[in-house]
Amino acid sequence: MIAAGGIATIGLWWHDTPAVHGLGDWLTNAGRLTGLAAGYGVVVLVALMARLPPLERGIGADRLARWHAMGGRYTVSLVAAHALLITWGYAVTAHTSVVSQTKTLLMSYPDVIAATLGGVMLVGVGISSARAARRRLRYETWYYLHFYTYLAVALAFSHQFADGAEFMRSLGARVVWGGLYAAVAAAILWYRFITPVRQAARHRMRVLSVQPEGPGIVSIVVTGRHLGELRAEPGQFFRWRFLGRDLWWTSLPYSLSAPPRPDRLRITAKALGDHSRALAELRPGTRVLAEGPYGALTPAARRQRKVLLIAGGVGITPLRALFQAIPAAAGDLGLIYRVSRDSDVVFRRELEHLARERGAKLWIITGRRTDFGEDPLAPGALLANIPDLARHDVYLCGPPGMTAAVTRALRAARVPRRQIHHESFEF
Repeated sequence: MIAAGGIATIGLWWHDTPAVHGLGDWLTNAGRLTGLAAGYGVVVLVALMARLPPLERGIGADRLARWHAMGGRYTVSLVAAHALLITWGYAVTAHTSVVSQTKTLLMSYPDVIAATLGGVMLVGVGISSARAARRRLRYETWYYLHFYTYLAVALAFSHQFADGAEFMRSLGARVVWGGLYAAVAAAILWYRFITPVRQAARHRMRVLSVQPEGPGIVSIVVTGRHLGELRAEPGQFFRWRFLGRDLWWTSLPYSLSAPPRPDRLRITAKALGDHSRALAELRPGTRVLAEGPYGALTPAARRQRKVLLIAGGVGITPLRALFQAIPAAAGDLGLIYRVSRDSDVVFRRELEHLARERGAKLWIITGRRTDFGEDPLAPGALLANIPDLARHDVYLCGPPGMTAAVTRALRAARVPRRQIHHESFEF
């Protein structure tokens, strides 16, 4: 669908451009084409993060985030290329300098100043998303900077109709293009703003209890009304906003760490930042807003009879819920839980009880990589314990480095890619 829309966008330029002659014309039309592609790109970027349930459930939050990040790099580059090529092309055609032509465009063409501000904002958001910049930003700062994307799109929208040759001469193009923007704006308004408010009024969630699980790790049990209507599944997550001091102004994704019940949900978090550290101070009765459920790391993703779960660190949380709830006969379910220290093991008693109750295999591996002669999650080690590994669906959750390494190990062990399921919430 994304590719078809891109081809149709190029078709707008093709239909409106009978011929191209001379350097100035080539540069100008390259600018028109990159501008159209950028205008389409921002719509796709926003739609990917609109919390559309079919996308969140069917594709998965981490894959959508990767597509969004990749598309963002292309779109920011297209915005910069559009501004440069249009200005250069007009300057060549008018036999003037680029600086002089820039002044003319800003002062004489409608909505160019607003579009320029929008472009600068979009580039700024793109810079803040670069890996080096993200490491220096708090999650909350990075999260709220991304709201400027909406303002940037709004500032640039009227410029497209006021100055875009494809839209100035075609009512049909204006109707379709405007409808595309309106549909995505409506999705954002509904799923990111109205739906959370409706859910809050309907379910009236509150903190029931806060339970320590280990050093810097707590479980929060949330109660509410009609929670079964949410149709949450083990392995999914919500974006939680706790209306307490220092927490009300931001939301973060936390997975369910136990199968959902009609009257309560449980999440578990490790103190990795200001938000997660403050969760330990929550008081029972604190009101909660939750967006979701989201995520495709559910029992519905499986294809094989046998299932293996591999968790690293606090990545055990969604897999703990799956370990209890995913359908599997005795001997067909296994869980490998990898941590650096014995004190980092979460849910030990629960996991051991579930393993006995379900006739499942449980491996808890503690120690640093240097403590082992061979990485316990290397292909050879995995196959030594699970010879028929290729006939398993594998659910994987952990730190990004571990997830990538284990995915490579599974592929080396001939596990088909379609049988490897994982999600990550790294920002």
